[in-house]
Amino acid sequence: MVESQNTTAFLEAYQQGQRDFPNTDLSQSNLAGQNIKGVNLSYADLSGCDLSEANLRGADLSFAILREANLSNTCLKGAILIGTNFTNAKLDGVDIENADYDLKQTVFPTGFVLP
Repeated sequence: MVESQNTTAFLEAYQQGQRDFPNTDLSQSNLAGQNIKGVNLSYADLSGCDLSEANLRGADLSFAILREANLSNTCLKGAILIGTNFTNAKLDGVDIENADYDLKQTVFPTGFVLP
C-alpha cells in the first residue's frame, strides 16, 4: 500500500486543524496507527484502507465505505457508524464502545459479533 497525494494532503490538513472531510476518496490509503480522532469522514470512500491501530475516537464515519478495509485494533469509541459499510473488513480487536450504529443500515462483516 502506497501513500498517495490524497493521503498526504489529508494528513497535513488534519494536523493543521481541519476535521471535515466528507465525500473524500482515501481508498487504498495507509493510515495505520494514525491519530485522527474526531474526524468527519462521512460518505468517504475508505475501501481497502489500512486503518489498523488507528485512533478514530468520536469520528463520523456515517455512510462511509470501508469494504475490505483493515481496522484491526482500531479505536472507534464513540464513533458514528450509521450506514457505514464494513463488508469484508477486518475488525479483529476493534473497539466500538459507545459507537452509534444501526443494524438496519450499518453493514458489518459476516460473522462479526457485536460486543
